[in-house]
Amino acid sequence: MTERRRVLVVEDERTIAESIAARLGAEGFAVDLAHDGPAAVSAARLLRPDLVILDIMLPGFDGLEVCRQIQADRPVPVLMLTARDDETDMLVGLAVGADDYLTKPFSMRELAARVQVLLRRVERAAKAAGDPEATPIVLGDLEINRAERRVRRAGTEAHLTPTEFDLLVYFAKRPRAVLPRERLLAEVWGWADASGTRTVDSHVKALRRKLGAGLIRTVHGIGYALDSEVTV
Repeated sequence: MTERRRVLVVEDERTIAESIAARLGAEGFAVDLAHDGPAAVSAARLLRPDLVILDIMLPGFDGLEVCRQIQADRPVPVLMLTARDDETDMLVGLAVGADDYLTKPFSMRELAARVQVLLRRVERAAKAAGDPEATPIVLGDLEINRAERRVRRAGTEAHLTPTEFDLLVYFAKRPRAVLPRERLLAEVWGWADASGTRTVDSHVKALRRKLGAGLIRTVHGIGYALDSEVTV
C-alpha cells in the first residue's frame, strides 16, 4: 500500500484548521495540525511533512518566522495563507521560502487543488533533477545547475524556492522570448485558468530581488522575458 502524503496545517483558527484537515483527509492525505509558531516548527521537524499549509498570523511567532525556520531545517513546499490581499505580505512570504499563497476567504476546493499542483510540481522537479540530460544552463553571468537545483549570478549563490527555481528555468530555456502570464501559469504552476496572474507577478518580483532587477523584463500588456542583456 502506498504511504499517504503528509500535510502539516498551521492555523490558529481551529474551525478553519479542522475544515482544511477534513477536506485534505477526504482527498487521501495524512493531516497534522499545529496552532502556534513554536508548535509548528516542532511538528515540522518531527513529522517531516511533504507540504505545509501555513497561516501568516499566528501566536508565539508569526508564519513568516515559522517558514524561515522550517526551510532552514529542510526544503519543503509551503502554501501560505494570508487574511489580507496585501502584496507586501505575499512578497515577504515568497522571500522567506513560501511557494504559493492563498488569500482568505478561499474555497476548500481551490486549496485542495493548489496542494495537488504544488506536490505534482515537486515530484516533477525531483525527476528532472535525476535526469542525466539535465545539463547546467549558463546565460552570461547566470548559472543554473538543474541537477543540484542551485543558482548563481556573477558568482553569488541565490537561494530560490522550488517554484522560483522552476520559473527561472522556464525563462532560461527561452531567453528573450516574451512569455504571457497565462502561459507561465499553465506551464510552471499547472493551472488551467488565468485567475492567478498576480501569483506570476509576485514570483517575478521575488526573482528580481534575489537575482537583480534587470534580469527579467516586463512586456506591458503581455508578460515577461528574460532580459536580452543576459546573453549566452
